[in-house]
Amino acid sequence: MGARPERAPDAALASDNVRHATQEDLDRLEELLADLRELPQLRERKRGYFSRGAHAFLHFHEDQGDFYVDVKLHGSFQRMRVTSHEEQTEFLAHVRRAVQSSS
Repeated sequence: MGARPERAPDAALASDNVRHATQEDLDRLEELLADLRELPQLRERKRGYFSRGAHAFLHFHEDQGDFYVDVKLHGSFQRMRVTSHEEQTEFLAHVRRAVQSSS
């Protein structure tokens, strides 16, 4: 089994500025959204909100110019930073493992 993703620092989780990603934020994450849309195990119910089966699986947030995703891995939601290309690549690897392990 792969390593668990690191959680975002507590300061990012407690910030008063954390908000759900807007359409403009999602425009900046469109390449990542396109990668997620290619996974047949996921369904985009609303732009940027994906489910797996009948259950919510992930959605995005913005905080002071950084992007985060709340994703349900290992049975509970975890927040991962997905601002940089490297962070997005790591996030996608976790998602792919999660959806393949239950297919």
